[in-house]
Amino acid sequence: MEPRASSPATRPQVERKFRILVGVTGSVAALKLPLLVSRLLDVPGLEVTVVTTERAKHFYSPQDVPVTLYSDTNEWEMWKHRSDPVLHIELRRWADLMLVAPLDANTLGKVASGICDNLLTCVIRAWDRNKPLLFCPAMNTAMWEHPITAQQVGQLKDFGYTEVPCVAKKLVCGDQGLGAMAEVETIVDKVKEVLSQHRSIH
Repeated sequence: MEPRASSPATRPQVERKFRILVGVTGSVAALKLPLLVSRLLDVPGLEVTVVTTERAKHFYSPQDVPVTLYSDTNEWEMWKHRSDPVLHIELRRWADLMLVAPLDANTLGKVASGICDNLLTCVIRAWDRNKPLLFCPAMNTAMWEHPITAQQVGQLKDFGYTEVPCVAKKLVCGDQGLGAMAEVETIVDKVKEVLSQHRSIH
């Protein structure tokens, strides 16, 4: 005999957490990943998972990131047979919001061109554009000021993604100017704004 489903009135109403997939790329601003994840976890009702590029790993220690962290290796380890889950599709389904912070010049160019040659860019290429995607550019001032950068940022906006603009400051390389990733608090405030809109709809 099949177990009888309890009626909606008798089931406890546990609200599912809002799921954020953080993408991190190979900019020196990836140093801030542990702080960013920590601040996101301070927001009630959020669940966080991280997808990293291989180059981004140079800038942080995985033990400082207290959430599940996926990289290219996981994509290939998971898939052995035809019926196995495909990680970039599973992550795309799982997340309610994608936050790419930092988005380096290389990955910006890839996403604008539709290139998907690692786990992170595959998730972005498969992303459900009915869901929000925030991106936080970070690069050297000379790279930021190259004409192609504005075109590529514009392309991402045309896809429906939301820019969290970079800021001017003294960069790690010593240069002064635009290109630094937005402050962590600014990024978290933008996430809170999206979360507020989501809750008002649902």
